[in-house]
Amino acid sequence: MQFVKTGDLKPGMRLAKPIYNKMGVMLYERDTKLNAQGIESVKNFNLIGIYILEPAEPVPPLSEEDIAFEQFQTVSMFQLRTCMDQILNNTPPIGLNELVNSIITNYGSLDHKLNFTQNLRSSSDYTYKHAISTAILSAMISNTLGSPYNLKVACVTAALLYDIGYLLVPQDILDKGNRLSPADQRTIQECRKLGFEKLNSGADPFLEQTVLKMISQVIYVTNPADREPEEKISLLNGSKLLKVADTFDRMTAMSLDKEPVSEIIAIRHLLNKPEQFDSRVVNALSTSINILPAGCCIDITGFEKAMVLMENPDNFMQPLILKFSDNRIYDLRDPEVNQEIQVLDIMKTMDNRIMVDEATLKHFYADDVIKKAADSFHRKKEELIRKGRYDDAPANKSSKPIMKSSQSAPSPADAQKRRRLK
Repeated sequence: MQFVKTGDLKPGMRLAKPIYNKMGVMLYERDTKLNAQGIESVKNFNLIGIYILEPAEPVPPLSEEDIAFEQFQTVSMFQLRTCMDQILNNTPPIGLNELVNSIITNYGSLDHKLNFTQNLRSSSDYTYKHAISTAILSAMISNTLGSPYNLKVACVTAALLYDIGYLLVPQDILDKGNRLSPADQRTIQECRKLGFEKLNSGADPFLEQTVLKMISQVIYVTNPADREPEEKISLLNGSKLLKVADTFDRMTAMSLDKEPVSEIIAIRHLLNKPEQFDSRVVNALSTSINILPAGCCIDITGFEKAMVLMENPDNFMQPLILKFSDNRIYDLRDPEVNQEIQVLDIMKTMDNRIMVDEATLKHFYADDVIKKAADSFHRKKEELIRKGRYDDAPANKSSKPIMKSSQSAPSPADAQKRRRLK
């Protein structure tokens, strides 16, 4: 997979991702070969470029939920753009409440983890795409934390609008990306304040005071010490949630001026700065999205490669893995194994998507009896560790496979070749 700028597109190139119009109607399916009309459509949509499949590259796996998520992001981005234009023109945003409710309905009550992917961003559309992603993350995190509905609404609304001031920043400053001078940073901050004034203008602001105060706290970094206890807690929780969602999305999204980092690197960064990011919120984020799902390929200690065979719901950094170099299975929940092998990073495609082939996972299946025995072993081992008597326990065969294979596992060379990123 490669990214091709709009001006470099040529007939015959195959789409790696579908193209939707602002109503969410799919115009071009994946694997569609571009023609002159298709290239013209890309230009008319003001797309800076699109992902193209290599000549011999198969279409990457994509679930129905993944496709629906991309479609939802596209439609929501156009809805938000309309709302922001209305606000900047001093007009109440007509579709804002509908957009907030749509995000909460679709992603604020999920009972499973989501494959969280982002669209490529440029300086001209970054604000809209970032706001939508941050709002979706805020809805999922608040749901995981068990927040009441009114706090979900406040967090999602604030996430959609708190960066509206960036639309007032001169384009030449936006185009600099991360290469900002102190003067540029001051200009951006002043524009953010002007954006907040747009949200808070008039005798009857269209936003609830809780939302306005939450946005104010993020932009002005105010001290809520003088507020009522109940309001103080809500605002603090909301602003902390918003800060985590904002930083995570900025770090992991693909844009033209910087390489994104993986979810693992981003989560580690957030957890390593507890003075800036609430660890409870970060942990809620890590349990809301798929970070190391079964089938993904990872870099482990010693810069070796492995594949995740089974997630660990209690700690995503300690899954069951197949190590390619010796073709053996390791359970990273085991303290002895985890001392020798840790997950360093995840291998992804260019669009920040995990390259998963479900057929590969069917090569392995979990034996219920063995899984129960392994869980029992870990419980007993943890109990011995708590009692300080682990040294008296029997030695553990750390590399002993605890899953059966329905067919012979591929050789390390074949496994690496088949899982190599395009």
